[in-house]
Amino acid sequence: MNLNMSSAESLLAQIQGLSSSIADLTHLRNYLKQSDDLLRTESTRLVPLLNELDPSIHSLGYLYILDACTAAPISKEQANELVITVARFINVCAAEQIRLAPDKFISVCKRLKEQVMLLQDPMRGVAPLLTAIRKLQTSTEQLTTLHPDFVLLCLLSKCYKTGFSILENDIFEVDQPRDLFLYCYYGGMICIGQKQFRKALELLHNVVTAPMAIVSAIAVEAYKKYILVSLIHHGQFSTSFPKYASQAAQRNLKNFSQAYLDLVNSYSTGKVSELETCVRANTEKFESDKNLGLVKQVVSSMYKRNIQRLTQTYLTLSLQDIANTVQLDSPKAAEMHVLQMIQAGEIYATINQKDGMVRFLEDPEQYKTCEMIERIDFSIQRIMMLSKKLTGMNETMSFDPSYLGKVGRERQRFDFDDYDVPSKFNI
Repeated sequence: MNLNMSSAESLLAQIQGLSSSIADLTHLRNYLKQSDDLLRTESTRLVPLLNELDPSIHSLGYLYILDACTAAPISKEQANELVITVARFINVCAAEQIRLAPDKFISVCKRLKEQVMLLQDPMRGVAPLLTAIRKLQTSTEQLTTLHPDFVLLCLLSKCYKTGFSILENDIFEVDQPRDLFLYCYYGGMICIGQKQFRKALELLHNVVTAPMAIVSAIAVEAYKKYILVSLIHHGQFSTSFPKYASQAAQRNLKNFSQAYLDLVNSYSTGKVSELETCVRANTEKFESDKNLGLVKQVVSSMYKRNIQRLTQTYLTLSLQDIANTVQLDSPKAAEMHVLQMIQAGEIYATINQKDGMVRFLEDPEQYKTCEMIERIDFSIQRIMMLSKKLTGMNETMSFDPSYLGKVGRERQRFDFDDYDVPSKFNI
């Protein structure tokens, strides 16, 4: 392995000769790793070698050369060629080879993302990054460093369905906390775009309650959207944090979200006029946060909540009475709201257009159809799987030396008599 790296032909021969077995690939990785700095300095001479290598067979060597060749700043004119080359490599490379150098693979993929952003064409990066994630992952439960980049590109290109497909996977393995924050925040925005508010709440909740020593800008923006989506989906919002939320979040997030908390208070009155007054007073703030569209959905949801309350009191009601009660402009507007809610399954009712009357009905679901049984069975199986997973993680943690050491130190720290409480705890 003591080859002269000034010889491009020798490098080519090494890559072609050591790309078959796992043992050979391990030798090749060590060889390339030791020569990484030299590869970068000779990157301009190595570009022609890419045409001599088959990226599907010589993936590891191709990756090292591609990483070296793309490390330098790329002009906008060169960006298009780089995107084509990297995308082709991602599509055909062997997963077992690129996993031998995951950091290199991630770097190359991130450069692809940067270049499609430079070209203002984020859609070109969506399919390659999805493929890259699948090849990099050892299981769908693993959150890679590429997940946030992929979800961001889906968001910018409005490929919501493609982004949502990966958000359905349960995540249990996280290498970098920042990746989780960005993935859940961008993912929450994609779910909002898809009107998948339940999943959006789950992802935004993860950002708000994740461990954090200090409050980040991502957590603040996630909290604002979490408030709005809660009002849209549940018709209410609790300002209390769960016990497992960090102290930093509990102490500081509300301070950055006063306009949104005012909106919660106005919403709780059930009066559209008060809610609209609050929106007008804070329109500039909502607009600067790019949340005005969501705020308008909050206002629209109040009409729905008020109509739903009517179903609990009346069997029949005229469209005019509905319009008057929920403060809509006309019976026609009331009819449109009722129709939309019927189609969405939010209420059960029939409209007699001849006399302008609405008849509210009971939920027709008897929970005995094959489809419903399959849904219930799927939910039970998923809960059992999650329970088993959590039990396994708990057992693993209970034997982890670093965790046991930390718990021991914490016990010693708080091992004091009740009457001898340090003043720093402010009890």
